[in-house]
Parts: sequence; structure tokens; C-alpha cells
Amino acid sequence: MINYEIDPEILHPYIPPKTELDNWQGKTFVSVVGFLFLKTRILGLSIPFHRNFEEINLRFYVRRRVAQSLRRGVVFIKEIVPRQAIATIARVVYNENYVARRMGHRIDMHSEEIGRIGMVEYSWRDDEEWNLLKSRTVGEAQPLIPGTEEEFITEHYWGYSAQRDGGCVEYQVEHPSWRVWQVSDAELDCDVERVYGRQFVECLRAKPTSAFVAEGSPVIVHRGVRI
Repeated sequence: MINYEIDPEILHPYIPPKTELDNWQGKTFVSVVGFLFLKTRILGLSIPFHRNFEEINLRFYVRRRVAQSLRRGVVFIKEIVPRQAIATIARVVYNENYVARRMGHRIDMHSEEIGRIGMVEYSWRDDEEWNLLKSRTVGEAQPLIPGTEEEFITEHYWGYSAQRDGGCVEYQVEHPSWRVWQVSDAELDCDVERVYGRQFVECLRAKPTSAFVAEGSPVIVHRGVRI
């Protein structure tokens, strides 16, 4: 998870109805996140050849006030997966900006070769060029510390998706709090303008405000509800 501070004005066209930008200590963030789906089920069903796959997404953070509570959520600007069927279903059902690309990954967190230094790498091919998201971890995974940027980035348990008719779909995401590794270095190597658009070039080519690797866990994504 590589995180960048961004001018809030850039995100205004992407904010779903009935939500507002979330921030941490007055800073607005976007994150480039690479992760691995394992043993995936959709509506309780396991689809052959679509259980284990990579995803890389560009996301930002919003909140929605419901009575006296505050629901913190994420909005996806673009999601890259290796299967055309996954991308098509997500576009049709949720109106999410999914695209299918050839992808790969390499994860080595416990190699005796590299001692306590781990390595996580995700790659995707776009217009005949390979792009890369990678980091090296140090030490052991630790629980999140309350009030930190890492906690803000990971502790969003709702998703929001703007719809073609001007509405919004809200869905809840359940998972335990993740432990995280700190990283010694992190890199996003891609043609930002081609992959994400000119408006994100300055932000995603700047130095990240933070980067870390999250341990992950079983996750439940509930069916979306229109709000």
C-alpha cells in the first residue's frame, strides 16, 4: 500500500453522492494498492479459474454520516485484474472501473536467503509495457497503532460506487484489523498518465507520504445497497 497526498480538488469529480472526502490530520490521500485474492467465492459459489488472482487499484477515502455514526469508506478510481470475466462483472454490477491486463506477482516474506527482509511485488502489462508496484519489508508484522496514518488507510470498512444514473451503491466490508510490516523502500514504476490519467501524474510521481505491507485476512464483502 503506497500512499500519496493529493489536492482534494482533483478528487471532486470522483466523489459518490451522499459521501464526502475523508482526511487524516488535514491531508487527503490516494493509495496504490496491490493484493492477492485467494479462495474467492461470489454469492457463496467458487468459480473455476477465478478463485486466485491479483488486483491493483488506485483508491481514495470518503466518509458518510448515518444518524450519529460515521462510516469510513473507500472509492476506487481504477482496478486492474487479470481476468476479463471479473472485470466485466464488476463493471456491469457495480459500475466499477475494472480493466483486464496480463498480471503477475512475487511474494517472499520468510526467505532464509534474505533473512528478516521480505519482498512483495505486483506487475501488470499495459500497451506492451510492464508496470511494477513493489516494496521490501523490514522486521516483523506489528499491530496497527491507533491514530497513525497506517490505521487511517486500512481501517475503512465501507465501499462506495457512483452509479450511471447519479445514484450511489454502498457495501460493507468485514475483516479483522490487519498487522502491518514497515518497508525499507517502495516503488511505483508505471506510465502514470497512460494508466491513470494526466490529473494524477504530479501526485503519483511525487515521494509517497507512507508505504507499508498489510498481512491480510479472510474478508467478507456484503452485497451492495443503493443509498
